[in-house]
Amino acid sequence: MIIKRTLLACALFVSATASATTAPIIKGTNYLSPYCGCCKEWVAHMKDNGFELENVYQENLTPTKIKLGVLPEYASCHTAQIEGYTFEGHVPATDIKRFLASKPTRMKGLAVGEMPMGSPGMEYGDKKDSYNVVAFDDKGRTMVWASHN
Repeated sequence: MIIKRTLLACALFVSATASATTAPIIKGTNYLSPYCGCCKEWVAHMKDNGFELENVYQENLTPTKIKLGVLPEYASCHTAQIEGYTFEGHVPATDIKRFLASKPTRMKGLAVGEMPMGSPGMEYGDKKDSYNVVAFDDKGRTMVWASHN
């Protein structure tokens, strides 16, 4: 009888601990070209970090980028919308999570312009470029949110 109670208590503890540490899935939409492989790698990075993105494939992403307020100098190969914010390019999931947790009212989102080597989805051996993740507002003002490498 004592063994059964001990086993039951252990099972309940493990179950409660597992459910308490399981983070909720963060959902969003990712707009990308049907021809870009690194976009798919970035989506895999996001999935590995607790995001579930619906992919919307578009031949021309420019109208979506303009609509979501992405300036040309910060444009990259894909644009995501998560919880009402815009995330442009190869932004690391950790930076997005920190941004979403802070819920900035003035900023529209984060961007990593171009496609820096070593950023999520752009891994290539040991090659890594230094790059900044910038936060941007609806007037085009930016600030460095994070620096990598």
